[in-house]
Amino acid sequence: MPAVGEILEGKDICICAGSGGVGKTTTSAAIALGMAQRGLKVCVLTIDPAKRLADSLGLKELGNEARQVDPKLFAERGIEIEGELWAMMLDAKATFDELVARQAPDEESRDRVLDNRIYQQISNALAGSQEYMAMEKLFELHSEGRFDLLVLDTPPTRNALDFLDAPKRLTQFIEGRSLRVFMRPTGIAARVAGRGASVALGVLKRIVGFDLLSDLAEFFNAFSGMVDGFQARAKRVNGLLGDSRTRFLVVCGPQGEPVDEAVYFHRKLVEAKLPFGGVIVNKVHYPAEKLAGAEDDLAAALAEKLGDEDLANRVAENFADYQALAERDAANIERLAKELRTQGVIRVPYLDEDVHDLAGLAEINRYLFATSEQRIELAAGRAV
Repeated sequence: MPAVGEILEGKDICICAGSGGVGKTTTSAAIALGMAQRGLKVCVLTIDPAKRLADSLGLKELGNEARQVDPKLFAERGIEIEGELWAMMLDAKATFDELVARQAPDEESRDRVLDNRIYQQISNALAGSQEYMAMEKLFELHSEGRFDLLVLDTPPTRNALDFLDAPKRLTQFIEGRSLRVFMRPTGIAARVAGRGASVALGVLKRIVGFDLLSDLAEFFNAFSGMVDGFQARAKRVNGLLGDSRTRFLVVCGPQGEPVDEAVYFHRKLVEAKLPFGGVIVNKVHYPAEKLAGAEDDLAAALAEKLGDEDLANRVAENFADYQALAERDAANIERLAKELRTQGVIRVPYLDEDVHDLAGLAEINRYLFATSEQRIELAAGRAV
């Protein structure tokens, strides 16, 4: 069972995917911290608008530009770190604006698109939602070569196909017949701009408050000069997903539904021939050892020790419930490993406190980066 450090050794990109509520954002931050502790310059990118990542890293806020976590924060918490840890939160609209600016042949074309009311309304949809912009920002950072490792926190897996197909969908949109019709010199956009449409345009303008079709024509005419650049860019972004320097880590909980989601996402990765690294299962209940001499009747043994029969019964019931959860988790994880045909399943236990700071992330890393021998010792330590 390899540790995260082994899975990501020599890699440039780690993409964490999983259903909602399984600790994916926290896991992404912990992985980034763990690799930074090993001397790498790491940036973790989230598309989660909540402030969980910023709070856990001791940052007031995150934006569309990477920010470094203050090295003093690690020293204050007794965390040794040899590299650098950076973080950012995706702004899909700003990222798409930057992409338009890069692909525009000149400043005039750039401004015609960015200032266009149609573009301002549809830019998020045109980007293929946040999924494509996450990949675009990842591609941008990777191309710049500023970081040794990029860790991406992705949307929930119910959007798995959206995320994996986002670059392809953008290419299909650009190459689509409807867009070509608009952009042809004799197409709809040209006819809209002609004199014969003036009466219809005047009526629409009174209804919607602005010259809708004229703005459409202006947008598509300005966008036409960027098509080739967008096509090439989208294909390179898509290629980055399947690059040998990229690894997908699937994050899930030990319950039945998250495990099913993990199996589903893994199947999509295999079908798309994308590089799968392993599975991280969060909040696992480890089986606990019974009280010595209480194999037959735990409640009676506890009552003898505690001197309180009612309390002993309640503790025994809680213990039985916990053991049932541990057995369920073990069975689900065994099914997960069998379905995925992998030994790369890393278990992170159900911790006593929620992870909300650097110290909590470091605690998670005791399990994510543990060797096989260390993992046995950690598991034994939980089974009490």
